[in-house]
Amino acid sequence: MTVRTPALATAAREVAFGLLGTMGDRWRHTIGVAQRAAELASALDLDGDVLVCAAWLHDIGYADPAVVTGFHPLDGADHLAGRGWPLSIATQVAHHSGARFVAAARGLGERLAAYPWVEDAMSDALTYADQTVGPRGDRVTATDRHEEMLLRHGPASWNAKVDHLRGPYLAAVADRVERCLRVAL
Repeated sequence: MTVRTPALATAAREVAFGLLGTMGDRWRHTIGVAQRAAELASALDLDGDVLVCAAWLHDIGYADPAVVTGFHPLDGADHLAGRGWPLSIATQVAHHSGARFVAAARGLGERLAAYPWVEDAMSDALTYADQTVGPRGDRVTATDRHEEMLLRHGPASWNAKVDHLRGPYLAAVADRVERCLRVAL
């Protein structure tokens, strides 16, 4: 039996709340990303079951019960896969926001490869939702979010170390999604 929205989205929200609900800004960011994802799914005619669920769950790898490697996209995806969530959702969580660049630099590329990444409108939409919602849940531009993230994580962070690869990828995703949104209007 396949669980459909709103039941799956409700379950995703409940799981996210259970793991992130006491984490202040992390929870506010998650709410904002899920709201943005719902808007994008509608505007871009994407499968809201997958996109909205992945948005609710994209940062659960920060929660202590999910942490194994310390790399939140992989830890979140493994947590979901271990609890029977659909591979399509775990894969989106694993690869959101250019995670593959950081995974490779941290020596986790092979582990991340357990989740087959596809660059498509769905992965772009989740990344765009994440990259246009600030840490406190406010809407921001992709450029402002990128600058804020680098400042918050610092110049010695894994994100900064791979920014020469990840930064252009994130900018290209934002360009693709914004172009699609203009056409959809």
